[in-house]
Amino acid sequence: MTESTKVTVRVPATSANLGPGFDTLGLALGLYDEVEASLFTPDGGPDSRAVKIAVSGEGTGELDQGEGHLIVRTMRTTFERMGLPQPRGIRLNCLNRIPHARGLGSSSAAICAGVLAARALAGTPYLGDLGVLGDFSDEDVFALATEIEGHPDNVAPCLAGGLTIAWTDRSNAPHMLKLVPHADIRPVAIVPRQRLSTEVARGLLPESVPHADASANAGRAALLVAALTARPERELLLAATEDRLHQDYRAPAMPRTADLVQRLRGIGVPAVVSGAGPTVLAFSTVDTQDLIAPEVGTDWLIQPLDVETRGARVVSPETR
Repeated sequence: MTESTKVTVRVPATSANLGPGFDTLGLALGLYDEVEASLFTPDGGPDSRAVKIAVSGEGTGELDQGEGHLIVRTMRTTFERMGLPQPRGIRLNCLNRIPHARGLGSSSAAICAGVLAARALAGTPYLGDLGVLGDFSDEDVFALATEIEGHPDNVAPCLAGGLTIAWTDRSNAPHMLKLVPHADIRPVAIVPRQRLSTEVARGLLPESVPHADASANAGRAALLVAALTARPERELLLAATEDRLHQDYRAPAMPRTADLVQRLRGIGVPAVVSGAGPTVLAFSTVDTQDLIAPEVGTDWLIQPLDVETRGARVVSPETR
């Protein structure tokens, strides 16, 4: 068995929605999964395929160990989209730190890791005689990752870092704009033990909402962009993170999360449901950082995080 050069991809956690920015706003967080990927020629006939996966951290003993693994499926989709032959063997070593099914973008991170790993491995002898390899741009990476994930709000900050605004145009093509959050923004992830399926949470949303609620969220989302980038004051962040479109509808699936958000906001802490939940994301300021822990209790993990400014990238051992 021979093996290609290994590539390591580092992908950050993300928090989408941020309260009023439903399916639009996202923030990259300083919590990372690392995926080491390589291609190999397995023993057996010319049509034989093999997948070798080692997982440590989140998902150990739970994740698919074969072709059904999300990163493997994403890599194969990427090779196909690039017009490349499928490799016979894929090896992954995954160090997972992003909690699964908690609203911190673990599936988006896996998808972005798979697309970037496949692009980095393109052109190796393990993919056959390629001839002239066409360019697969960053825009192509974003479009394919969005297609696989189904929406761009977590994919955008994972790839670009920072604060992102994502949208799709009339032809359903995804776009994003990256903004730089103010240096004083201090996200705090408050992570429960229980999990929640994104599909379950999304299934609780109504097909339509009152016009007044949509109008209120539009104003709050605009204010939130200003607060996160230029005016990170507690009063503005608290007002800007108010939501009427999704959090209350999803509350029956995560009552403890909804209760914690309400209690934190009641004492002046800007808090929202992270993504589809059940994690709570709070924005800590100088005058609120000591207020969070007494409201949370011992059965949640309080994890202050930096804002990740660069996004997902292929790294070498020297730059980890």
